[in-house]
Amino acid sequence: MALSRRKVSKTKSAKPTLNEENGLSTQGYKFIAGIDEVGRGSLAGPVVAAAVILPQPANFPWLKSVRDSKEISAAKRNILFTNINEQALAIGVGIIDHHVIDSVGILKATMIAMYQAIEQLAQPPDFLLIDALTLTRIHTPQKGIIKGDKLCISISCASIIAKVTRDQIMQELDQLHPGYGFAQHKGYGTKQHLACLQQLGPSSIHRHSFAPVREQCKLI
Repeated sequence: MALSRRKVSKTKSAKPTLNEENGLSTQGYKFIAGIDEVGRGSLAGPVVAAAVILPQPANFPWLKSVRDSKEISAAKRNILFTNINEQALAIGVGIIDHHVIDSVGILKATMIAMYQAIEQLAQPPDFLLIDALTLTRIHTPQKGIIKGDKLCISISCASIIAKVTRDQIMQELDQLHPGYGFAQHKGYGTKQHLACLQQLGPSSIHRHSFAPVREQCKLI
């Protein structure tokens, strides 16, 4: 039993690596984009995807601090956001709003955001490392990696860019739609958010196709 606990602890403390990028570099790939999204599970606001191409090789000291954006503090995310923007070869961001999410569904909206992020890259990638998904409408060689944001540095960097970008958007939306606490919970289904949703009803940026919001719409 003690051995099992040690294994679980080791897994939880695992750091993302450059193994995927380095392996692809030895195959001749030079511009490898890590891609991730933020906001799929939110009840309001956009889904945001980011694509990040790091130099090969990437030897920046700050890479040791890179993690999945959900595993680090807002203060550290903001510092890494600046590091990535200053030293990545290219960064692209795709933003898909709640109207599109309600129209086509969150999975398709997420893929559209990823396509947009790739299109925004100043340097076209020659390989894509994607968190979990496969993008069928693009011919660039790619690899979907389950839990890629925890395992692959480029994807982790993309998760940080997407997270900080979306958090900034939700803070701005909080000013336009006061009372819901968007600046705090960023639209996710926290107890605070659900209580505000029940009290105030859905705002114009809520995703009406998502169950908690849809149920409140039925009561209006």
